Amino acid sequence: MKNASNPTPEVLAALEKAPDLYLILSVDFNILTASTTYLKATSQKRESIKGKYIFDVFPDNPEVLEADATLNLRKSLEWVLENKLPHQMGVQRYDILLPNSINEFEKKYWLPLNSPVLDADGEIEYIIHKVSDITDQVKARLHFSEQQDSLDQKLKIFKEGELFAQAEVQKQYSLMQSLLNNAPVAMALYEGKDQVIIKANNMMYQIWGREPEEVFQKPLLEALPELAGQGFDEQIREVYFTGIPYKGNEVPAQLVRNGQIQTNYYNFAYEPLYNEQGRMLGVLNVALEVTDMVLARKQVEESEQKLRLLNKDLNAANNEIMASNEEIRAANEELLSTKQSLQDLNQELEERIARRTKELQLAQAEAERQSKRLESLFMQAPAAICILDGPEMVYELVNPNYASLFPKREFLGRPILEVLPEIKESLVYKTFQDVYQTGITHNQPELLIPFVNDQTGQVEDRYFRYVQQARFNEQGKVDGIVVFALEITEQVEARKAVEQIAERLQLITDALPVLIGYLDKEEKYQFANKAYEAWFNRPPSELLGKTVRSIVGDTAYKGVKVYIDRALQGERLDFESRMPYRENFVKYIKTSYVPDSRNGQVEGFYTLVNDVTEQVEARNSIEKSEKQAKEIAEELRLANEQLTRTNIDLDNFIYTASHDLKAPISNIEGLINIMVDSLPEHLVVAEGLDEVLEMIRESIRRFKRTIDHLTEVVKLQKENNQEVVRVNLEQVLEEVKLDLAPQLQAAGATIDADLKDCSGINFTQKNLRSIVYNLVSNAVKYHSPDRRPLIKIRCRPAGDYILLTVQDNGLGMALDENTKLFTMFTRLHDHVEGSGIGLYMVKKIVENAGGRIDVESEVGKGTTFNVYFKN
Repeated sequence: MKNASNPTPEVLAALEKAPDLYLILSVDFNILTASTTYLKATSQKRESIKGKYIFDVFPDNPEVLEADATLNLRKSLEWVLENKLPHQMGVQRYDILLPNSINEFEKKYWLPLNSPVLDADGEIEYIIHKVSDITDQVKARLHFSEQQDSLDQKLKIFKEGELFAQAEVQKQYSLMQSLLNNAPVAMALYEGKDQVIIKANNMMYQIWGREPEEVFQKPLLEALPELAGQGFDEQIREVYFTGIPYKGNEVPAQLVRNGQIQTNYYNFAYEPLYNEQGRMLGVLNVALEVTDMVLARKQVEESEQKLRLLNKDLNAANNEIMASNEEIRAANEELLSTKQSLQDLNQELEERIARRTKELQLAQAEAERQSKRLESLFMQAPAAICILDGPEMVYELVNPNYASLFPKREFLGRPILEVLPEIKESLVYKTFQDVYQTGITHNQPELLIPFVNDQTGQVEDRYFRYVQQARFNEQGKVDGIVVFALEITEQVEARKAVEQIAERLQLITDALPVLIGYLDKEEKYQFANKAYEAWFNRPPSELLGKTVRSIVGDTAYKGVKVYIDRALQGERLDFESRMPYRENFVKYIKTSYVPDSRNGQVEGFYTLVNDVTEQVEARNSIEKSEKQAKEIAEELRLANEQLTRTNIDLDNFIYTASHDLKAPISNIEGLINIMVDSLPEHLVVAEGLDEVLEMIRESIRRFKRTIDHLTEVVKLQKENNQEVVRVNLEQVLEEVKLDLAPQLQAAGATIDADLKDCSGINFTQKNLRSIVYNLVSNAVKYHSPDRRPLIKIRCRPAGDYILLTVQDNGLGMALDENTKLFTMFTRLHDHVEGSGIGLYMVKKIVENAGGRIDVESEVGKGTTFNVYFKN
């Protein structure tokens, strides 16, 4: 129990002015204040008792050995604290210590009622101890007994009989009323074909949402017009006319609660009730609300209603006692006045006794009828009910529903431990003993009790909701216990299954990287998974019950408020948003809102929030890079166009120069030949001109070859888009070998070719032959004089390429980053004839087709060329 708060000064002031006898107590039984009427009745002053412990202010009278008022009051107050319900005590002798005295007491009789006052959280704030001073009534009854003489013996006998009958009727009525009001189910009785409400307990009034005066003695549909069209009145009418009971399970009913129609679910039964002659009396309605949320009635209002009813009954009793006393005094005066009057009085008494005897017989018949009706109610009630007699708790009455809980066991006339030995060590048996000893009702909302299955012999866990209520005899002593029980095993197991599902759902959602939550109609979090903790630096449990605005901040809230409103109107939404939750913490989110609609009303919505900050920032970065790339591409396009125009100009220049130089070179060669032919032979030999002439001719031949090579380069540039076909590599190699046969034979070279993995290559046939020819001829041309040339040619797939490898064991080369092997006119060996343009053309051909070429070489060991053709 949390620390209770005291009532406000305004509330205390109002209670002090109340006309009834009120003592206001804290939860630790200290006196907070008292009404003025209470102070007057107890001869106390408010300032002398305020703040003191009640049992220090009002101790037991030490001269009365059997005094037990303080013990009874303490038990009652402790029961109120435990159960948070009002408790009506029986008549208590509680003597009052006289003012300015330490051991002198005034004999007093009281009728106390202890009522808790609950705060908004359902906790006890303080206790109202209300008493009625019935000392005069009790003393009047004692005086009446002492003054009764022999002349009144017959009247005494009659009075005792009448009081016994009245007590019996009242006992039966009180028991039935107590059964109705304390039953763990709602009960109501409808009379006649018009279904007039003649009885209902408090739980039924709570279900209806009505006060008793609003529905009592009214037809059902007049009292509860919202039930029209829901079929309940038709079912009751059918039970009334056919006598066949009707039961409903989890049936929805729409009732007005707080001015609004609300739908709740109930298990209920309609049972026909008959009198001893078999005539239909009405229909008994027993209902149990199974909706998760039940509106609790205000405990203070219930207590005040009970107090008003009790005061009304007490006033009626006082009036009756006063009337009886007045009648006795008048009779005594008449007896003393004259003997004749005494005879007349005796005659009158005889006649009165005759009439009262008849009335007593009628009262006894009514008591018997009430008893049978009560037993019929017990036996027909859909709840399990039994009555246990004596301290051994012997079964005195068991209704069919109670017997059905243990179908193989015999009950009547047997102690409860003999019938149900399983409960001996259970809490339920302890509470049985407590109720029998204290007389205080025990309400158990849920208890696990293992029972042996009478059919299988196996112990099974069963759950029960029950009420144990003491039964009192005429002397006010407990002589038995009335039990109301409901087995709720299925509901408990279903609840546990739901709880397990909820736990598993929490574990699953906590493992997900997205934020999953639930907001109600007030935009408050009712669920949040583990992912929220990383964003908001607090455990999800601290978010529950708080508004989304208080969690995400005003700025972020404004960004999603329009989506929240739409979701609460029932619209499913998917959207992206930038959320500045707090300084230096901004997230880009992709969110889904899924409305939660129940019975046509949107109760809230689920939220799924994905963190897309990295994606958004990456997208922004990509967009920025794309913009920069477009700018660079545009610059490159312009530069490429300029280079293309320059290359075209260079190609045209080279082609024109090579073409235009051919004629002058041919003319020079012709003039040299004419000059040589015109010179006498002896002059040429004598002057050594033959060597000079040969040098001139060799220069002309090299010049012509250079012009031819330049022409080939230009042609290579212009023939870049030749048709690609499937070329047989083996056939190309054979043609090259035939072309180079003299060189191969002269060098003694051997070609080792393995081309089975790629016999065909998609390429231009002319260019492929040029590549193979240049690489093989170079291998022969630059062979080592120390060993016979060996040329290995291999071909295989390599990812998106076909790799052609030409490896020799020739001279090799010293390669470094400054070696420009594939540059035009570059030669690394000058001891053999060459132009330095072959490898340049090979590289150009391969790269123009989307491939590449690289080289590996070591001086004195050989060289390997790797050509990658785009597959």
